[in-house]
Amino acid sequence: MDLLALLDNPKNIVAMITALICFAAVITLAAPMLNGDKLESRLKSVANRREELRRKSRALIRDGAQASAGLRRTDAGLAKKIVDGLQLTRLLEDANVVDKLAQAGYRGPKPVTTFYFFRLLTPFGFLFAAAFYLYGLHATTLVPTQRLAACVAAFVGGYYAPNLWIQNRAAKRLSSIIQVFPDALDLLLICVESGMSVEAALQKVGSEVGSSSIELAEELTLLTAELSYLPDRRTAYEGLAKRTNHPGVKGVVTALIQAERYGTPVGTALRVMAKENRDMRLAAAEKKAAQLPAKLTVPMIVFFLPVLFVVILGPAIIRVQDTFKPPAKTNEAQQKK
Repeated sequence: MDLLALLDNPKNIVAMITALICFAAVITLAAPMLNGDKLESRLKSVANRREELRRKSRALIRDGAQASAGLRRTDAGLAKKIVDGLQLTRLLEDANVVDKLAQAGYRGPKPVTTFYFFRLLTPFGFLFAAAFYLYGLHATTLVPTQRLAACVAAFVGGYYAPNLWIQNRAAKRLSSIIQVFPDALDLLLICVESGMSVEAALQKVGSEVGSSSIELAEELTLLTAELSYLPDRRTAYEGLAKRTNHPGVKGVVTALIQAERYGTPVGTALRVMAKENRDMRLAAAEKKAAQLPAKLTVPMIVFFLPVLFVVILGPAIIRVQDTFKPPAKTNEAQQKK
């Protein structure tokens, strides 16, 4: 009953949301120190996947035409049964879901199944939470039409919540890759011009940039594995471009494909693309700096200007009030005495 009484007060709800936001801000600031080093585990998972591909490819060569032992991963479980039973891949069809999940770092058939499963589950979860709060606790004084509209809004928000989550993850991952990508190209250029092959250079650069960007190290290691086992090297390069979805990476991929097709020097192409990516990174920084005055306008108006007015006009207002204040009657009373 105490918990229901606590949730029944909108002020308590606002206070709890504010506390959660503050807690999330503290966790976000402390996350780099709490996460630890994930580079070794993530590169180990990629290496394990490469060994798995090698083992299966050898088994296919040894056993002949056993198509059932393919190199693709399989998915099984309760979520897979629900998605297949309700035909969610057809009802909630999204043509770009595989590319979006790959850009966020989720590869294979299982993340696709999980995405469709949560796209079915989250709307009803949001709807249940909103209905429980608005109708079960009677926590607001909204009219029935407004409560119904709030429930519908929660349902629609739950439908788009998985997409927003994937977009947020993809944006953070891309930001981490782009910050280090020009430096990685410089290292790759040095390795290639020293006589190393492209695969060995990518493997070396991936191990070197892991301390700065785990995501880029993982992508380069995965690209090395795909170059080793895919029948067409162009497919491996295009896969990197799809997983990053950035013009700079796409330009590098195009340059590498053309260098292998026409026999042009790889070092020259890498030198040009490294300079272009560095210029793109500088242009992005300048763009953010140019947007800063516009973004600071609202915080300046809301937070800085009122305090500034109080500091500047406060003493003047106090002096004006002292000037127009009527004289005290103590002097008249003393004269009469």
